[in-house]
Amino acid sequence: MKENFDSLAPEVQAHIKNLVKTASLEDNDESLELLSGGWLEKQQSFFEQTKQRDMEEVDELNADDARGALIMTYSGSLLNIGPELDDFRDVEYFSIGLRNDVPESAAERNSVLGNSIVKGKPVEFSKGPILKSSPAYAIAVFKEELAPEEEAGLLDEVTLLLAEDFASINKTTIQGF
Repeated sequence: MKENFDSLAPEVQAHIKNLVKTASLEDNDESLELLSGGWLEKQQSFFEQTKQRDMEEVDELNADDARGALIMTYSGSLLNIGPELDDFRDVEYFSIGLRNDVPESAAERNSVLGNSIVKGKPVEFSKGPILKSSPAYAIAVFKEELAPEEEAGLLDEVTLLLAEDFASINKTTIQGF
């Protein structure tokens, strides 16, 4: 019985199946179910934390939109894309922590989006801590306009909380193996 796995969108299921391989786990229903349960916990945490900070989900953030955003990818990674200042953004990437094929985290000041951020498409950078992420599952932005410094600080705050939540979820998930 794969209750958690079966409840996920097919695109997320594909990433969970790939994660079993890249995390060097046994390729069985138990691994799929445990990783899917962890992904669902991360999704819940993402939506709860962003809602508490008066953020809303959008389907797209145009590359020329100066606002920052918080993104959860299909693979369960986080991207903190700071507001644009002087044509650049501060960007932090946090992987799901179980993969062996990507860095656990990466950050770069003076990052530049390669194109608009669109739900269901990879986030790409012409200059950044990574060149391309897995597709964006959720894109959260602040509902009201904030000064760039305030927005950056709030994005950092929620990212830190989510990174801690995600790390805790990973530890719980890994203990299942």
